[in-house]
Amino acid sequence: MAASGPIYTANSPIPVDLFVSKKYPGLTRGDIGFADSSGGIIYRVNRTQHQSKSNSSQRRKRVVVVDSAGNPLISVYRQDKGLWQGFKGDDGEEKELIFKVNRTMKTLTRTEFEVFIVDENSEDSASHFTMKGSPFQKSCTIYRGNSIIAQTSLMYKLQQIYVRRNKFRLTIFPTSIEPAVIVALVVIFLD
Repeated sequence: MAASGPIYTANSPIPVDLFVSKKYPGLTRGDIGFADSSGGIIYRVNRTQHQSKSNSSQRRKRVVVVDSAGNPLISVYRQDKGLWQGFKGDDGEEKELIFKVNRTMKTLTRTEFEVFIVDENSEDSASHFTMKGSPFQKSCTIYRGNSIIAQTSLMYKLQQIYVRRNKFRLTIFPTSIEPAVIVALVVIFLD
């Protein structure tokens, strides 16, 4: 699950900013692009409907995070209201579970999630991350304990009264978590 650019790997010594928008050149309708400061798309998110293999009449929302070369990194499936699961790659099957997400609070102005990273060696049920914020304001902070590992914010400019919500910033702070996982979590938060 390595990112295609060498400076966007896990354990980066400095925070990395990605700029999020649906209006980058080359994106199809419904896709979301995560670009670096020079405008090059690092991650792209495709939204599709997926037919369940166990129940052929059931269709679920699927989000696929791909790198700049088009290689699928993570597939995210919405299970129920407030439940998501992230799997490695996109082979159409749900084999390698990476994480589970559970929405714990949803109000008009605030949403919170608990994120559980799946480890094949342990079966602990404590959450590894917490996501808190307001989807309307594109404001999301991802915590590991008391430490912030990623944060989104709108693009404010000096002397600007109205802030546009169609483009915002994702700052990924130094962490051992793959940036593609953080991108998937931000997409879940905005869903």
